[in-house]
Amino acid sequence: MRPVVTVVAGLVTSVVRAELVHWRASRRRLGHGRAGDGTDAVVVLGYRNRGHRVNVVNYRVRGGLRALDPAAARSVLVLCGGPVAGDLPEADLLERHTRRLGYSGVVRLDRTSRTTWENIENAIPLIEDARSIAIVSSSLHAEKARTYLWRQRPDLAARLRRGADHRSGEMTWAKPAAAVLGLWNLRGLATPGR
Repeated sequence: MRPVVTVVAGLVTSVVRAELVHWRASRRRLGHGRAGDGTDAVVVLGYRNRGHRVNVVNYRVRGGLRALDPAAARSVLVLCGGPVAGDLPEADLLERHTRRLGYSGVVRLDRTSRTTWENIENAIPLIEDARSIAIVSSSLHAEKARTYLWRQRPDLAARLRRGADHRSGEMTWAKPAAAVLGLWNLRGLATPGR
Protein backbone atom coordinates (compact mmCIF):
# COMPACT_ATOMS: atom_id res chain seq x y z
CA MET A 1 0.00 0.00 0.00
CA ARG A 2 2.83 2.40 0.83
CA PRO A 3 4.34 2.46 -2.72
CA VAL A 4 0.93 3.43 -4.11
CA VAL A 5 0.65 6.30 -1.63
CA THR A 6 4.15 7.45 -2.55
CA VAL A 7 3.34 7.39 -6.28
CA VAL A 8 0.06 9.26 -5.78
CA ALA A 9 1.75 11.83 -3.55
CA GLY A 10 4.46 12.32 -6.17
CA LEU A 11 1.91 12.81 -8.94
CA VAL A 12 -0.10 15.29 -6.89
CA THR A 13 3.06 17.21 -6.02
CA SER A 14 4.08 17.35 -9.71
CA VAL A 15 0.68 18.64 -10.75
CA VAL A 16 0.56 21.28 -8.01
CA ARG A 17 4.09 22.48 -8.81
CA ALA A 18 3.29 22.61 -12.54
CA GLU A 19 0.13 24.64 -11.87
CA LEU A 20 2.20 27.08 -9.81
CA VAL A 21 4.85 27.39 -12.54
CA HIS A 22 2.17 28.13 -15.15
CA TRP A 23 0.33 30.54 -12.84
CA ARG A 24 3.53 32.53 -12.23
CA ALA A 25 4.43 32.58 -15.92
CA SER A 26 1.01 33.99 -16.81
CA ARG A 27 1.73 37.02 -14.63
CA ARG A 28 5.30 37.87 -15.67
CA ARG A 29 6.76 40.26 -18.26
CA LEU A 30 3.58 42.30 -18.60
CA GLY A 31 3.21 46.00 -19.33
CA HIS A 32 0.72 48.55 -18.06
CA GLY A 33 -2.15 47.17 -20.10
CA ARG A 34 -4.42 49.66 -21.80
CA ALA A 35 -2.87 52.77 -23.35
CA GLY A 36 -5.25 55.38 -24.77
CA ASP A 37 -7.90 54.67 -27.36
CA GLY A 38 -7.69 51.86 -29.84
CA THR A 39 -8.25 48.19 -30.33
CA ASP A 40 -7.82 45.43 -27.77
CA ALA A 41 -5.71 42.75 -29.46
CA VAL A 42 -5.36 39.11 -28.48
CA VAL A 43 -2.52 37.23 -30.18
CA VAL A 44 -2.85 33.43 -30.24
CA LEU A 45 0.45 31.69 -30.97
CA GLY A 46 0.74 28.66 -33.22
CA TYR A 47 2.20 25.31 -32.22
CA ARG A 48 3.28 23.16 -35.18
CA ASN A 49 -0.07 21.60 -35.93
CA ARG A 50 0.17 18.57 -38.20
CA GLY A 51 -2.59 17.96 -40.67
CA HIS A 52 -5.85 19.74 -41.33
CA ARG A 53 -7.57 19.34 -37.96
CA VAL A 54 -6.84 21.15 -34.72
CA ASN A 55 -4.84 19.14 -32.24
CA VAL A 56 -5.20 19.01 -28.48
CA VAL A 57 -2.59 21.76 -28.06
CA ASN A 58 -4.85 24.21 -29.81
CA TYR A 59 -7.02 24.52 -26.71
CA ARG A 60 -5.24 27.88 -26.71
CA VAL A 61 -7.92 29.19 -29.09
CA ARG A 62 -10.41 28.97 -26.21
CA GLY A 63 -7.94 30.92 -24.06
CA GLY A 64 -7.73 33.53 -26.79
CA LEU A 65 -11.49 33.88 -26.90
CA ARG A 66 -11.62 34.15 -23.09
CA ALA A 67 -8.98 36.91 -23.23
CA LEU A 68 -11.09 39.17 -25.46
CA ASP A 69 -12.33 42.15 -23.46
CA PRO A 70 -16.14 42.25 -23.72
CA ALA A 71 -16.10 45.92 -22.66
CA ALA A 72 -13.74 46.96 -25.47
CA ALA A 73 -15.10 49.23 -28.19
CA ARG A 74 -13.06 47.25 -30.74
CA SER A 75 -11.18 44.01 -30.49
CA VAL A 76 -9.20 41.80 -32.81
CA LEU A 77 -8.01 38.22 -32.62
CA VAL A 78 -4.59 37.71 -34.22
CA LEU A 79 -3.89 34.09 -35.11
CA CYS A 80 -0.29 33.09 -35.83
CA GLY A 81 1.30 30.15 -37.54
CA GLY A 82 2.67 29.16 -40.89
CA PRO A 83 2.81 25.70 -42.45
CA VAL A 84 5.49 24.40 -40.08
CA ALA A 85 4.53 20.74 -39.75
CA GLY A 86 2.18 20.43 -42.70
CA ASP A 87 1.01 22.16 -45.86
CA LEU A 88 -1.75 24.26 -44.24
CA PRO A 89 -0.83 27.46 -42.39
CA GLU A 90 -1.79 26.95 -38.78
CA ALA A 91 -3.34 30.43 -38.69
CA ASP A 92 -5.96 29.24 -41.21
CA LEU A 93 -6.66 26.15 -39.17
CA LEU A 94 -7.02 28.24 -36.00
CA GLU A 95 -9.37 30.65 -37.76
CA ARG A 96 -11.66 27.81 -38.89
CA HIS A 97 -11.68 26.44 -35.35
CA THR A 98 -12.40 29.89 -33.90
CA ARG A 99 -15.36 30.32 -36.26
CA ARG A 100 -16.68 26.86 -35.34
CA LEU A 101 -16.56 27.95 -31.70
CA GLY A 102 -18.88 30.84 -32.62
CA TYR A 103 -16.51 33.82 -32.82
CA SER A 104 -17.69 36.27 -35.48
CA GLY A 105 -15.40 39.21 -34.73
CA VAL A 106 -12.37 40.61 -36.52
CA VAL A 107 -9.52 38.19 -37.21
CA ARG A 108 -6.06 39.04 -38.55
CA LEU A 109 -3.77 36.25 -39.70
CA ASP A 110 -0.03 35.67 -39.72
CA ARG A 111 0.30 32.75 -42.14
CA THR A 112 4.08 32.67 -42.50
CA SER A 113 5.74 32.47 -39.09
CA ARG A 114 7.67 29.34 -38.25
CA THR A 115 9.07 30.24 -34.81
CA THR A 116 7.93 32.14 -31.73
CA TRP A 117 10.24 35.02 -32.66
CA GLU A 118 8.56 35.21 -36.09
CA ASN A 119 5.09 34.94 -34.48
CA ILE A 120 5.83 38.19 -32.68
CA GLU A 121 7.70 39.83 -35.55
CA ASN A 122 4.82 39.13 -37.96
CA ALA A 123 2.12 40.05 -35.45
CA ILE A 124 3.59 43.52 -34.81
CA PRO A 125 2.05 45.17 -37.92
CA LEU A 126 -1.28 43.57 -36.98
CA ILE A 127 -1.31 44.97 -33.43
CA GLU A 128 0.31 48.40 -33.78
CA ASP A 129 -3.04 50.14 -33.32
CA ALA A 130 -3.83 48.18 -30.15
CA ARG A 131 -4.40 49.93 -26.85
CA SER A 132 -3.84 46.62 -25.08
CA ILE A 133 -2.23 43.35 -26.12
CA ALA A 134 -2.67 39.90 -24.65
CA ILE A 135 -0.58 36.98 -25.89
CA VAL A 136 -2.12 33.55 -25.44
CA SER A 137 -0.54 30.10 -25.65
CA SER A 138 0.62 27.81 -22.89
CA SER A 139 1.63 30.16 -20.07
CA LEU A 140 5.36 29.63 -20.48
CA HIS A 141 5.23 29.91 -24.27
CA ALA A 142 3.23 33.15 -23.91
CA GLU A 143 5.85 34.46 -21.47
CA LYS A 144 8.58 33.70 -24.01
CA ALA A 145 6.61 35.58 -26.68
CA ARG A 146 6.11 38.54 -24.35
CA THR A 147 9.87 38.60 -23.80
CA TYR A 148 10.36 38.72 -27.56
CA LEU A 149 7.89 41.61 -27.88
CA TRP A 150 9.84 43.50 -25.19
CA ARG A 151 12.98 42.99 -27.31
CA GLN A 152 11.45 43.83 -30.67
CA ARG A 153 9.05 46.64 -29.72
CA PRO A 154 9.20 47.81 -26.10
CA ASP A 155 6.66 50.54 -26.90
CA LEU A 156 4.08 47.87 -27.76
CA ALA A 157 5.21 45.58 -24.93
CA ALA A 158 4.32 48.37 -22.49
CA ARG A 159 0.68 47.68 -23.49
CA LEU A 160 0.84 43.98 -22.57
CA ARG A 161 -1.86 42.67 -20.27
CA ARG A 162 -2.60 39.21 -18.92
CA GLY A 163 -4.14 36.78 -21.33
CA ALA A 164 -6.43 33.97 -20.31
CA ASP A 165 -3.86 31.26 -20.98
CA HIS A 166 -3.70 29.91 -17.44
CA ARG A 167 -6.75 28.26 -15.97
CA SER A 168 -6.28 25.91 -13.04
CA GLY A 169 -7.36 22.42 -13.94
CA GLU A 170 -7.22 22.98 -17.70
CA MET A 171 -4.88 20.55 -19.48
CA THR A 172 -3.63 19.41 -16.06
CA TRP A 173 -2.28 16.16 -17.47
CA ALA A 174 0.07 18.09 -19.81
CA LYS A 175 1.23 20.83 -17.46
CA PRO A 176 4.10 19.00 -15.71
CA ALA A 177 5.85 18.22 -19.02
CA ALA A 178 4.96 21.67 -20.43
CA ALA A 179 6.44 23.30 -17.32
CA VAL A 180 9.75 21.46 -17.73
CA LEU A 181 9.93 22.24 -21.46
CA GLY A 182 8.81 25.84 -20.96
CA LEU A 183 11.35 26.53 -18.23
CA TRP A 184 14.06 25.00 -20.41
CA ASN A 185 13.06 27.29 -23.31
CA LEU A 186 13.02 30.38 -21.06
CA ARG A 187 16.50 29.84 -19.65
CA GLY A 188 18.79 32.72 -20.46
CA LEU A 189 16.10 34.96 -22.00
CA ALA A 190 16.53 37.59 -19.29
CA THR A 191 20.21 37.93 -20.19
CA PRO A 192 20.83 41.19 -22.12
CA GLY A 193 21.83 40.70 -25.73
CA ARG A 194 20.18 37.31 -26.15
